[in-house]
Amino acid sequence: MRVGLHALGIASGARPEVIRAVAQAAEAHGFSRLWAGEHVVLVDAPVSPYPYSEDGRIAVPADADWLDPLLALSFAAGVTDEIGLATGVLLLPEHNPVATAKQVATLDVLSAGRLTLGVGIGWSADEFAALGVPFARRGRRTEEYLAAMRTLWREDVATFEGEFTRFRDVRVNPKPVRDRWIPVVMGGNGDRALRRAATVADGWYGFNLSTAEALECVSVLAGHCAEHNRPMEELTVAVALTDASPELLPELAKAGVSELVVVDAPPATPDEAGDRVASLAGHWLASTGS
Repeated sequence: MRVGLHALGIASGARPEVIRAVAQAAEAHGFSRLWAGEHVVLVDAPVSPYPYSEDGRIAVPADADWLDPLLALSFAAGVTDEIGLATGVLLLPEHNPVATAKQVATLDVLSAGRLTLGVGIGWSADEFAALGVPFARRGRRTEEYLAAMRTLWREDVATFEGEFTRFRDVRVNPKPVRDRWIPVVMGGNGDRALRRAATVADGWYGFNLSTAEALECVSVLAGHCAEHNRPMEELTVAVALTDASPELLPELAKAGVSELVVVDAPPATPDEAGDRVASLAGHWLASTGS
C-alpha cells in the first residue's frame, strides 16, 4: 500500500516556496506521489452542484489561487528527484488534445518518467461555458481525446479521425519516456467513470469517499473488469477518503486499493509546511513499512 499526498496548487499550496517545501519533504519522508487537481475557473454563484460534498458546494473559495496542475507539477519535478507526480484530476474535455498531449509528454520528459495522468470529465457547466466547450457528451469527448493523445504519443507521424478532433500526418514531440506511454487513471466516483477506468484507463482515482463507499466502488470496478475480460490486477486504484485511518490500510489493500491519497492544505510558510508533511508521514507511513 502506497501513500500519496494531494496538497499542491491551491491557496497557500500555490506559493512556490511552499510547493518546494512540501515536495521535498514528501519525497524525503516516503510519500509515493504528489497529486494536483484542476479547475480553470470557479464562479461565485455556480449553476452546477459540486458532486463530492453533501451540500453541493466546493470547499475552495472562488477567489482562491488555483494553479494549472501541469505547471505546478513541473515546478515540483524540478525540485525533486524520485517522487511520483499525478494530476488528480486534469479535466480533459476542456482542453485541446493535441496541445495537451505535448504538454503532458513534456512534463513526463522533464520528470524522467514520473508522471501519472489523472483525467476526469468535469462537473461544472459554468466552467465549460466559460471555455466555450459543450458540456453535453463530455464523457465521449474525454474517451476520444485520450485515444487521440495516445496516438500522438505512440506514432512518429500521427493521424486521427474522430467526432471531436482530427489531424493528419502530424509530428508531436517529445514522446513519453516509458516506451511512449504515460499511465492514465480515470477520476470520478460514478458507474460510468468506473466503467471508463476498466475499459480505457490504467487505473482509477476515487475522491472524497468514505471507506465503505470506496470499497463498493472497487467492487463495481472489478465487475466492469470481469465484464470486459480485463484482469483487475492491471489497474492501479488510488482513493482519497473522508474517514481514513492507518488501521484501515490492510483492509483497503486486501480489497485491491494500491494507494491511499492524503488530502491536506499546507500551512502558509515553508518551514511549517515541511513540518506538516513530516507529521503526516509519521502518522500514515509507519503502518505501511515505508
